[in-house]
Amino acid sequence: MSNNTIGPETTKSLSIRILLADTDRRAYAARLAMAFAAVGCEVSAVCTGHHPIETIKALHRRFPYSAVHPLASLLRAIESAAPDLIIPCDDRVVQHLHQLCRQFRAPGGPQDGVVSLIERSLGPSASYPILSARYPLLELAKANGIQVPSFCLLQTPEDLSRWQGKHPLPWVLKADGTWGGGGVRVVETPQEAETMLQILKAPCRLNRAVKRLLVNRDPFYLRDWWQRSSPSVIAQAFVPGRPANCAVACWEGKVLAQINVEVLAASQPTGPANVVRRISSPEMTSAAERISEKLQLSGFFGLDFIIESGSGATYLLEMNPRCTPLSHIQLGLGTDMVGALHTVLAGQPLPAAPPSARNGCEVIAYFPQPSESNSEFRELSLKNFPHGEPDLARALLRPFPERTLLYRIVNYFDTKQAPLAAKATEAVRN
Repeated sequence: MSNNTIGPETTKSLSIRILLADTDRRAYAARLAMAFAAVGCEVSAVCTGHHPIETIKALHRRFPYSAVHPLASLLRAIESAAPDLIIPCDDRVVQHLHQLCRQFRAPGGPQDGVVSLIERSLGPSASYPILSARYPLLELAKANGIQVPSFCLLQTPEDLSRWQGKHPLPWVLKADGTWGGGGVRVVETPQEAETMLQILKAPCRLNRAVKRLLVNRDPFYLRDWWQRSSPSVIAQAFVPGRPANCAVACWEGKVLAQINVEVLAASQPTGPANVVRRISSPEMTSAAERISEKLQLSGFFGLDFIIESGSGATYLLEMNPRCTPLSHIQLGLGTDMVGALHTVLAGQPLPAAPPSARNGCEVIAYFPQPSESNSEFRELSLKNFPHGEPDLARALLRPFPERTLLYRIVNYFDTKQAPLAAKATEAVRN
């Protein structure tokens, strides 16, 4: 492959080419594809099977994402699509892009445009070790004047003991390489902390990998089991308050557009938000600008915060180095992330500074809402309905693999066992 096969410098098509990459069947990947197509982009995707993005009319090409050879399949998609921008839609893809960049930078690696395209899409590779781990990101934030809760890297049980002597309970333990709240645990006793530290640091077990393969139809966990890697874990001081987050589009360290929201409803205490309300937060805006500038980021990223009860202080908790459910939302000038990136990619000047007035649509309920959501949120989510894409709406209402018989059976028994698990956790705490 030569330098002429990849990159916007040699692309003669009038359409800007976007390649979305997703291993997790995320609904917002399809919504983001629709948004880019709406501004005239040619949108392709490399993704796992049964992805909702396959149902949209605007998709130009779809490439398979292999769990056995993920880097090779990702590279084939890049070669074929020749995109101007690669957009990772889940954390696993971010890891794969970082690995691909290291592979081509290694001595003897092929000399082509892959590295420059990945860096154009994400930012310089020197920033990747910070983006891929919680501890260095929080260190960078703290060093740049961003307020963060107290935190510590837990490499040994002795680290936990030292942390215990300085910080009152409860604590939050978080494992790298996890997402959607899956690697986050709030612990209320030292004994629970010791148990959870062992669980979070343990490599992926075979029974979990097989369950994910058969029930969730996610074969990537088999690769995690085979590699037997132990994730890094941090402890964070627990800050009582309201969860909040922001979504950001940036280019070469400059923030182009941003939306700040507080969470009104979530799937679980540490899980993804279902309903959010737009807020004005200078602290969140400043944090995004400082991190983007320091790391010279491009593309999309998100930041998670907690707004402390009583004081109203805003603490940065972690970063999502990818697009988020808010990335396709458009609430006017200064918030249109897709439009801003399209403008930059097209070589056009950005509009003047956004006005101070905010759009009237302040509450955003993602479509679809869980069945247990209240009627107001379910009705509000219809404003986020994928109009013109009936097949996508059906796929989101009955997502794969949740509609499979095996998934429903396992979920039924998991629900029945949830009270027993809660009692066991309470016993550990007592």
